[in-house]
Amino acid sequence: MQTPEKQWENDTRLVTEFVLVGFSNLPDLRTTLFTLFFLTYLVTLSGNVTIITIIHVDRTLHTPMYCFLAALSLSETCYTLVIIPNMLAHLLMESQAISIAGCRAQMFFFLGLGCSHCFLLTLMGYDRYVAICYPLRYLVIMRPTVCFCLGALVFCSGFSVAVIETTMIFSSAFCGRDRVEHFFCDIAPVLKLSCSESAGKALVIFFLSILVVLVSFLLILLSYAFIVAAILKIPSAAGRRKAFSTCAAHLTVVIVHFGCASIIYLRPRSGGNPDEDRLVAVFYTVVTPLLNPVVYTLRNREVRVALRRTLARSCRFLNKH
Repeated sequence: MQTPEKQWENDTRLVTEFVLVGFSNLPDLRTTLFTLFFLTYLVTLSGNVTIITIIHVDRTLHTPMYCFLAALSLSETCYTLVIIPNMLAHLLMESQAISIAGCRAQMFFFLGLGCSHCFLLTLMGYDRYVAICYPLRYLVIMRPTVCFCLGALVFCSGFSVAVIETTMIFSSAFCGRDRVEHFFCDIAPVLKLSCSESAGKALVIFFLSILVVLVSFLLILLSYAFIVAAILKIPSAAGRRKAFSTCAAHLTVVIVHFGCASIIYLRPRSGGNPDEDRLVAVFYTVVTPLLNPVVYTLRNREVRVALRRTLARSCRFLNKH
């Protein structure tokens, strides 16, 4: 038993670095987890780079829809770079420490890219709405300058939210406990370690999360309500199927992304089990980024055709040399 003086000293000791608990409770599985996560990460990285490259080199994909898809793949690539390499390193090393500055940077980029991802999916929903409801005016409404401005607005808005939330969380010192019950610096486990009362901050962050996640999702639903109404007016079944097929991949990614975000962030305070939170976090940091290239490659005919065309050109070039 610690004396009251010793307990008080531990509770008031300023923390200079955090210890990420990660998967330390599964020592026998660390090598297996490293192999599994590393292979998944390689496939995700390769898939997203492939999509960006195909869209860049194939002129038939130089349309607003595919420009936004390239931006989504780039966002996913950066998003995984923020979390997974550090997680893989901690699975191999004895030390699980991360400096407060490193934790702040990781949280900022994670939140910025995550919020931008929500806004980008909303923008892609709006793009599908314009393409299906106003096909003759599509290229006028979604002209390059408008697409560029909308894309810039998406990322500026996402990182503005990240600045607010990160500043709030790291505005006070951390004392006593230094163990972050996670494999990266997420909001709830870091906020628990704050010296000051964190209930007010948690409430503000909760409402910001509602603003980002719920409003984005509702705007996507609104876009699809107009899309469905427009598609039902198409007389031919083949025309309706073609219109729906352009939205299928986007809808799949939306459901998975917003489903995971709602489970984790639409709670006033983290009342869940840390192990359950880590399991969901593995899904949206490791599995979900893999979904984007898989879904958009397998479910999108134009991307598949462009991929085959690019591979054929590459083979001809190699045969000539």
